[in-house]
Amino acid sequence: MRLHDGLKLRLEAGGPEVVLRINRRARRISIRIDARSGEAIATAPSERRLKEAVEFARSRRGWIAERQSARPPAHRFAPGGVVILGGRSYRLGAVRGAGAARFADDPDGPLILSGGEGDAFARRVENLLRREARARLEARTRVHERTLGLTPSTVSIMDARSRWGSCTPQNQTIRYSWRVIMAPEAVLDYLAAHEVAHRVHADHSPAYWRVVHGLVGDHRPHRAWLRDHGAALHAVNRG
Repeated sequence: MRLHDGLKLRLEAGGPEVVLRINRRARRISIRIDARSGEAIATAPSERRLKEAVEFARSRRGWIAERQSARPPAHRFAPGGVVILGGRSYRLGAVRGAGAARFADDPDGPLILSGGEGDAFARRVENLLRREARARLEARTRVHERTLGLTPSTVSIMDARSRWGSCTPQNQTIRYSWRVIMAPEAVLDYLAAHEVAHRVHADHSPAYWRVVHGLVGDHRPHRAWLRDHGAALHAVNRG
């Protein structure tokens, strides 16, 4: 296995494992907990600094164990569950047959109704949320592009391990994680502004953040929300 793909190493007998990776664009040794898998990932800028990365991971054993134990448990969409969209709680309900998931209204509140059982039910609900995410994110993307005088980009939906979005300015493409549909509307709007701003500045320079600020104001609360609640979003419809 290439180290670019990751090499697992147990830090001590019975202790946590860490995945070692090399990223030649990295400026320093770092360690993080993968939001989807829960693995501890230590990144080094080069092969010669791998030993240093291992020692750094060993020094952070307590932090790794604490963060992994605090991860929200993975769970699948199932009848009786609840999904938060735009600040509203949608109850999940099953209907007969194999129909696609759809939104519905009820005197007790909004619903998402879907056919299928088990994994089929969960997959249909996720597909509905993916479509909703694309529609809302594309709409906010267009708003910010018009504000900056940019031509429309191509918007698509993904399910990345760590990124909430990505922008390739050269071919004017933007990709978003569908999971941000479960974040507050202001956070979703910030993410759209974040990626659109990369069409003006590809880096995260002060000039870039000035563009973001001009679109959505103070971005720090939205970034903090994703940092604090991101693991919970990644736990949805897993397991």
